[in-house]
Amino acid sequence: MKIKLAFFVFGACLSLFQMSFQAQNPFDLKSSMARGQAIYETYCLSCHMDKGEGLEDVYPPLAKSDYLMADKKRSIRQVLYGVTGEINVNGKKYNTDMTGFDLTDQEASDVLNYIRNSWGNQGAAVTPAEVKAARQ
Repeated sequence: MKIKLAFFVFGACLSLFQMSFQAQNPFDLKSSMARGQAIYETYCLSCHMDKGEGLEDVYPPLAKSDYLMADKKRSIRQVLYGVTGEINVNGKKYNTDMTGFDLTDQEASDVLNYIRNSWGNQGAAVTPAEVKAARQ
């Protein structure tokens, strides 16, 4: 009986320790952005260019992009599912389709954090939980 109680107490303490550890470790935006840069270079750079400047009249800029920064949820969905149809970015119209990407919640979070916080952009962090919610 004492052994069972000891295991129960140990398990409860371990659970409390894990919860307090998670609460003390907030989302690490810098690490997310570092991982996101590699994802950007793999999936996004060929169209949106090295510094997010895009290609005039073909691919919209991500750098200092009013469209990108206006709606975080829309940005998440577009990375996951793509974009079709005309969009207006920084006063210019673009009508080139973008494919969605088969990324994990963490990868989508990371690449969006890199894009939303590079080249003059300053945006709130995108968490994997927000990406997961956007999939539903």
